[in-house]
Amino acid sequence: MTASPSLKRQGERSLEARRFRDLGVTILLLLVLLASMGVSLGLGSFPTPFVNVLDALATPQDSDIAFIIWELRLPRIVLAVLVGAALAVAGAILQGIVRNPLASPDVIGITSGAAMTAVAFLALFGTGLSIHWLPAAALVGALLSAMLVFLLAWKGGITPSRMVLVGIGLSAAMGAVTTLLIVISDDASAMAAYVWLTGSLYAAQWQDVFGLLPWLLVAVPLCLSQARHMDAMALGDAVAQGLGVSLLRSRLVLMACSVALAGAAVAFAGGLSFVGLIAPHIAARLVGRGFARLVPAAALVGALIVLYADLLGRVAFLPKDLPAGIFVSGIGAPFFVYLLHRSRGRRH
Repeated sequence: MTASPSLKRQGERSLEARRFRDLGVTILLLLVLLASMGVSLGLGSFPTPFVNVLDALATPQDSDIAFIIWELRLPRIVLAVLVGAALAVAGAILQGIVRNPLASPDVIGITSGAAMTAVAFLALFGTGLSIHWLPAAALVGALLSAMLVFLLAWKGGITPSRMVLVGIGLSAAMGAVTTLLIVISDDASAMAAYVWLTGSLYAAQWQDVFGLLPWLLVAVPLCLSQARHMDAMALGDAVAQGLGVSLLRSRLVLMACSVALAGAAVAFAGGLSFVGLIAPHIAARLVGRGFARLVPAAALVGALIVLYADLLGRVAFLPKDLPAGIFVSGIGAPFFVYLLHRSRGRRH
């Protein structure tokens, strides 16, 4: 039995209305983000009136205010936005691949791999070698960790459940190695490692922004090109294969995007946890689970989370500048417990 023309038109109008609504929500999130960035530019240890902020942005001059805006606050704010967006999209990809609402770069072991190699870099070289090599070391660790997860989880193919179990085990092992490296390193290196592991955007520079930006410009469009495949995989492997989706190739491409985004974000901002877990869930509540709609919304939500966490770290406890990771974890840990309790309730 086929649907009547009137029912078909009604369904098309409903779908069009949903798309229009989702677009409106995404635009609203973008406007909120831009407004939040403007507010953040005026706040700090030296509060700046909004008029002076606009004047410094429009006509940069050799003045104290221009230096504060362009060299201290703006690169830190832009980096917070990029880091939050990268972690959120990485989490959305992993939750789609694994089909588990608790999946995130932290669970799979990507963050732990980056942390281990970054702490190893600090323990072995301390501050003697240029600190600019630290992001490269963290990124290499994230990539090696992901490759190791794939190799250990491979058994005639990759299944989501096996990948999660292997990732949890590797994450625990690399966490133990990271702790050992901190214990055996000198005091200065251990302190730097603790700050990095907490997740901090302190002393962010434009070179950090330009180092992270290309990863998003490549990985985000690439993962969006797999949106139809991701939506098909959400229906189950059998259905996806019936629709002509190459599961292994799609998972490899999407996993590569997730690793690149999470690894690059952690490399430039340290061990910010829970962003990849929280942001996709909030975005899904706003725009649904369709991957093409979820990715932009999750990126904006993740950017807002990290931006406000860093803003709290900068202004809430002046003159101290606390790592943003403290505030993200303060929100993320209870949210994780809530998700765990909700998923347990559904099983029962």
